[in-house]
Amino acid sequence: MGKTFVDPGALRTRLVLQTVTAVPDDLGGFAENWSDVATVFARIEPVSADSRFGAGQTLEAVTHCITLRHRGDVEADMRLAGGGRFFLIVTAHDPDESGRYLLCRTRETTI
Repeated sequence: MGKTFVDPGALRTRLVLQTVTAVPDDLGGFAENWSDVATVFARIEPVSADSRFGAGQTLEAVTHCITLRHRGDVEADMRLAGGGRFFLIVTAHDPDESGRYLLCRTRETTI
């Protein structure tokens, strides 16, 4: 299998890689606290849109593939944020095992 071609000029969307920690609240539960890890430049590609009905409301899920330069600290359940949008990382992998790029399959969320 050949190497995946990614035009470095296509990585022009500035995003912030974030990680979550659970912070105890005063009611015995936990709240999410997102912390910035790094600023990255990426290419965002819409993949699919899905509309589901559940719990008396319509739930919209839009998934994207986000390509960025390879980093060893990107994991599932982190997120990418930018321009008022948030993308929860579902998977992150090196598409051609070259160590140059990461392909993150994400789900856009509202918070």
